[in-house]
Amino acid sequence: MPRYKLIIEYDGAPFAGWQLQADQPSVQGALEAAVKATCGEDVRVHGAGRTDAGVHALGQVAHCDIAKPFRADRLRDALNAHLRPNPIAVLSAAIVPETFEARFSAVKRHYLYRIHNTRANLALEIGRVWRVPRRLDADAMHAAARRLLGKHDFTTFRDTECQAKSPEKTLDQLDVIRQGDAIRIVTSARSFLHSQVRSMVGSLVWVGEGRWSADDLAAALAARNRAACGVVAPPEGLYLVKVDY
Repeated sequence: MPRYKLIIEYDGAPFAGWQLQADQPSVQGALEAAVKATCGEDVRVHGAGRTDAGVHALGQVAHCDIAKPFRADRLRDALNAHLRPNPIAVLSAAIVPETFEARFSAVKRHYLYRIHNTRANLALEIGRVWRVPRRLDADAMHAAARRLLGKHDFTTFRDTECQAKSPEKTLDQLDVIRQGDAIRIVTSARSFLHSQVRSMVGSLVWVGEGRWSADDLAAALAARNRAACGVVAPPEGLYLVKVDY
């Protein structure tokens, strides 16, 4: 049975997250409905990351097994036709070995968090960025972010409902970049805990506002206590950018 790798872009705003839910719309559910409309089969679509409600993706990766053979580009086009009007696009489809797993074969995941740092209200970027009106010190945020790099127990930045077996993760990248009124926070790791990125971003914003120092951020990490976390950034600024294999 052919296995297909899909690269997917979506606006997370209308969905309760990636994961299939019985009573709420999900990205996974919309994709599985599109597959069934295309081939008539009930097929499970497995994603590389279970993005939360409201989180977007520029390069989510998924795989599925379909008994009926398709040319990869025709499968892509058929899925996109059946996905309308959902804000989901299958950017590419490819036939891959049956050993490929979207989630477990991944070696690194890349996320972007976007902050609009201006007092002006949002117009075109509503639902796409976090507007923080108070001027942020991006250099201080970047310097503090260095304290989170490497292998740590990230319990402080882990959602209380996280199902990961261990709170230990190795953070490979966490950069804070200002471009005018835009602040981009770029991070990568093999995997992340539930709400880890949003928790780190919110705490970094406290650094940028002057509420916390880099030492305060390091102390929060060392506390290994969810109560020590700063504010959790809202989901609309977060994007799953790419997954490496």
